[in-house]
Amino acid sequence: MGEIRDKVIVITGASSGIGKATATMLAKKGAKVVVGARREEKLKAIVEKLISDGYTASYQVTDVTKRSDVESLVRYAISTYGKVDVIINNAGIMPLSYLEKLKVDEWEKMIDVNIKGVLYGIAAALPVMLKQGHGHIINTSSLSGHTADPSAAVYSGTKFAVRAISEGLRKEMDGRVKVTVICPGITETELGQNITDSDSAAALKELRKNSIPPEAIANAMVYAIEQPDHVDVSEIIVRQTGGI
Repeated sequence: MGEIRDKVIVITGASSGIGKATATMLAKKGAKVVVGARREEKLKAIVEKLISDGYTASYQVTDVTKRSDVESLVRYAISTYGKVDVIINNAGIMPLSYLEKLKVDEWEKMIDVNIKGVLYGIAAALPVMLKQGHGHIINTSSLSGHTADPSAAVYSGTKFAVRAISEGLRKEMDGRVKVTVICPGITETELGQNITDSDSAAALKELRKNSIPPEAIANAMVYAIEQPDHVDVSEIIVRQTGGI
């Protein structure tokens, strides 16, 4: 297996859930993690805990809907640690709603975070990785990137897009930079807390009764990163046992 120790790993959407679990797990394996998200107090708490436990971590407040913020996060990682080995484009939102309710503003927010946020991460990290001659881009899609269900049409559309972008990038890179897409099933995270459609919120609450911990997804991230140079894990689906 490849060595995670001393890899510089940038993670967006890292203030909670999958991002937080992944940052913690990677730091404990010796990576130098740079976490980004909008909520500074949560980022600061994560980094302070990791540092107090003897690990290497830093943070920068990052709104992935702003290309300049994502570029700044990558530049910060380089100025602090000298390189970027991996970027995990993990930030995402999930304000589910039925299309007939016409929550267009929420559709646009999902497009901005879930699609543009990933593209901005790619745009910031890819030139760096090509110049240094190696790198690994990991994008968080979803099980909803494989299927579309009622109330999740737009969310699924954004996650299908992440899978398509990831696969297209993988083929373009032709081994120069690794590309992985991770597709979590129902996971215990804050995702969906901003749902304003009561019917969709109730349905998600029921689904979450059989959810998996974010550490299960973090394990998948670690597995992809640990692979040797000649192995590129292109996609991993992680779902609850018996999940559809």
